[in-house]
Amino acid sequence: MRSGDLVKTRDDAPPGFFAAEAAGLAWLAAAGGVRTAAVREVGDRRIVLERIRDARPSAASARAFGGDLARTHAAGADAFGAPPEGHDGPLFIGRRRMASAAETAWGRFYARDRVLPFLEVAVRAGNISTDGAAEVRAACERIASGDLDDDGPPARLHGDLWNGNVLWSPDGVVLIDPAAHGGHRETDLAMLDLFGCPYLDEVLAGYDAEAPLQSGWRDRVPMHQLHPLAVHAAGHGPSYGRALHEAAEATLAL
Repeated sequence: MRSGDLVKTRDDAPPGFFAAEAAGLAWLAAAGGVRTAAVREVGDRRIVLERIRDARPSAASARAFGGDLARTHAAGADAFGAPPEGHDGPLFIGRRRMASAAETAWGRFYARDRVLPFLEVAVRAGNISTDGAAEVRAACERIASGDLDDDGPPARLHGDLWNGNVLWSPDGVVLIDPAAHGGHRETDLAMLDLFGCPYLDEVLAGYDAEAPLQSGWRDRVPMHQLHPLAVHAAGHGPSYGRALHEAAEATLAL
């Protein structure tokens, strides 16, 4: 530990909680794309990270971030749902457990492991209507069928890429707090769109210049937002349940 490092603690952390964070940061860093916060120490109840100096976002740093993110994704994963290499413990998104998998088909993995488990929590919490839940299940059935799959290989995802986990430093963007796993690259981009990101158009332009996006990707944004919306509907109220319902309707219209 160095002077000025950031110490995150959680007395009720489940086994493997901080180990998953450390493994995800290391796996993303190994891709040679977007920089991640360096891990100084990791234990059962805490993790020590380098502290990142703040800087104002700019169009240039946003475009560079997009290209770097494309390179991170291109480093790939062993399968859809695969955990960070060398990590055999649980995965988490925020404080919620998240399943790992070894799927060859994205749709089966995404519906089963990234949307439906969190939908059921949202239903029990009363955060989504009966009709809304039915629409989400119908969307998941279509996704799981493979009807919306493409031929892209598993990408190396950050997995929780909302703006709060994107730090703007004097040396460019640094990522923190991943829920890293193998998935579809459009899911990370859809999460950036959902929760907002400074100079998002520049991020997307930088990404597309490095790794051109497939035709129709903008239409698929709601489908890739089903996962983060389901996670938030599980614990953050009915407004997210309504947004999840709307994303399911948009997915069924594809």
